[in-house]
Amino acid sequence: MAQARVAILPIPSAGHIKSTLEMAKLLHRYHFSVTVLVVPLPNYPVGDYIATIAATGLDINFWHIQPVDPPKGADGPEDFITAYMEKQNHHIKSALHDLLRSDDAPLAALIVDLFATGAIDVAAELGVPCYVHFASNAAFLALMLYLPTLEEKFPEEFEEMEEEVRVPGVCPIPPISMPSPFMRKKSGRYTCFVHHGRRYSELKGIVVNTFTDLEPATLRALEEGLCAPGRRTPPVYPVGPLIAREDSEKNRQHECVVWLDGQPARSVAFLCFGSGGCFNAAQVGEIAAGLERSGCRFLWALRVASEEEVYGRRKPADAKLEEVLPEGFLERTKARGMVWPSWAPQVEILAHRSVGGFVTHCGWNSCLESLQCGVPLLGWPLYAEQHSNAVVMEEEMGVALQLKVERANGNFVKAEELERGVRALMGESEEGRRVRAKAEEMMAAAKKAWEDGGSSFVNMEALVHALLAK
Repeated sequence: MAQARVAILPIPSAGHIKSTLEMAKLLHRYHFSVTVLVVPLPNYPVGDYIATIAATGLDINFWHIQPVDPPKGADGPEDFITAYMEKQNHHIKSALHDLLRSDDAPLAALIVDLFATGAIDVAAELGVPCYVHFASNAAFLALMLYLPTLEEKFPEEFEEMEEEVRVPGVCPIPPISMPSPFMRKKSGRYTCFVHHGRRYSELKGIVVNTFTDLEPATLRALEEGLCAPGRRTPPVYPVGPLIAREDSEKNRQHECVVWLDGQPARSVAFLCFGSGGCFNAAQVGEIAAGLERSGCRFLWALRVASEEEVYGRRKPADAKLEEVLPEGFLERTKARGMVWPSWAPQVEILAHRSVGGFVTHCGWNSCLESLQCGVPLLGWPLYAEQHSNAVVMEEEMGVALQLKVERANGNFVKAEELERGVRALMGESEEGRRVRAKAEEMMAAAKKAWEDGGSSFVNMEALVHALLAK
């Protein structure tokens, strides 16, 4: 029998749900019964992720929350999802109330997504300890906690600052590389982050998908309370890397993986941009030209922008290669490259012996998946906190290089810049050798973190103790 039950509240977002379900599986390993509160969102199906976990037979239950009308007048995706989750509070309270009355294991805690701080009030009303599962890195957590302080110190727009943005425990961040929601301070996107950063002081704890050797200075600053001056910093539990492993026979026989089987070790640059990354025709042409001129082997998972929007962003669609690629490109590069026009099994690809570099949007799940395999990164940030992630991955962690992105032009990257970046990542330059060595070092550190006595192992034991103490 489970020693206690934990309820988890993710937002309906692919990256957040993947990370949350890995957290659910981890809690199950520690003999907790887990109930995931599934919040529906029109036109955003999450059934595939849920079905994958349900098929494992683990003691993880899914409680489907009733839909509500989407909020009107939201200013961007972050403002929308914050308001949408708050509109769900009545249904969340009802679900928690039923769990508290259940004869099953006692409810030890509610663990909510970083955007669902409205549920803190629901948990407090019912006497349930509330934690946040922070699906990004410790650097972004530090930035969120420090954001109210930055707002007081620098009321002007970040782009107007002449100096770099300094957050305790984090490398200096150029103002132009601040997260996308922070670039207009009068927007609801920005103010909702200030709001969440303040509310974190009310939490019982924050569970972060990172590990100590990857972000030691940042985690130390968080532990010392330096990132929330004048406010309480709850205990922070780095228990990463938590990575969804899609190790199925179907994925191992995927055409991309089969193609990689025929390539030399560590010779292929893999280009993939997450569940939300997509490009217009002009950018596709620049990528093709840059890859062709680089002379490097490549595997490119190409998705294009559709007319449909989710959270205010264009939804990716499968590409029709003959329509979007330059004429003759596939024929000229067929001996050393492959373009895949749909979803690709990223975890299996990054783990393949032939992959030597990863051109990525710097979404945190993708970064961890790459480091778990010892693959260095070339950052091409697109949205959310990815621009600051790219800086931290290069300057703080030393596992990545960055492309020069024209942020004011939709994060456009020219062909010659991609050519330069891919050659630097895959070639024998000093910077290429440096990031490859650091990525391999972090691969070993990630494995060690979950060995008996490792940092994430110890932090998880502390979290379990806190959950049971209530």
